[in-house]
Amino acid sequence: MSAPLFLVESLPTADSLTLDGPEGHHAATVQRLRVGEELLLADGHGGTATAVVTAVGRGSLELDIRSRGYVDASVPRLVVVQGIAKGDRGELAVQAMTEVGVDEIVPWAAARSVTQWRGDRGVRAREKWAATAREAAKQARRAWLPVVAGAPDESTGTVARRIAGAAAAFVLHEEAADRLTTAELPDAGEIVLVVGPEGGIAPAELDAFTAAGARPVRLGSAVLRTSTAGVAALAVLSARLHRW
Repeated sequence: MSAPLFLVESLPTADSLTLDGPEGHHAATVQRLRVGEELLLADGHGGTATAVVTAVGRGSLELDIRSRGYVDASVPRLVVVQGIAKGDRGELAVQAMTEVGVDEIVPWAAARSVTQWRGDRGVRAREKWAATAREAAKQARRAWLPVVAGAPDESTGTVARRIAGAAAAFVLHEEAADRLTTAELPDAGEIVLVVGPEGGIAPAELDAFTAAGARPVRLGSAVLRTSTAGVAALAVLSARLHRW
């Protein structure tokens, strides 16, 4: 089993580090790492370090830094505009999309979103998505932490402007004739993928996105849930872009 990964604000420049705070508590108390065990550190922006535990404290570890590295950001960037879903389906989508390699997630207040993120509720829900992405990135041993971007409930107009500036954009739609498996992909820039909520994407929204340059595509004959559609599409893109 690979060494566990812990996120830090910045990587140490010295040859030793005290890992404390929430990450230190998790490492020492929850995972119960012991002297001599190896772990990974990452700053969430590509910087990494390998370390060995030299001492265990109360909710903290003393570490000996053995090596440092840097992982380049993936190109093109994969951005998923995720329609806000009810219950925990949005969090399930964020978790799985992070594990398969999404670079950015944008919450979208679609016309058919049952749940509305307004005011403090929206701020809390967005923070929960960000926390979910953080934990999933650690589980997946990712050097880059996905960004949960935009307002808690980005509008269709804002999403359309994001599409207009992308190198390529695709809207997952069950009635589309074209398939994502054969769509032309750019070598650089940003690929924006739009995933609708449980009720799907409204005709006016689809018109706005296609007018901005997005291409409606489908994955296959099956209709996927909002919590799995983005994951499946990212898997297709990751394979086609040779990330996998």
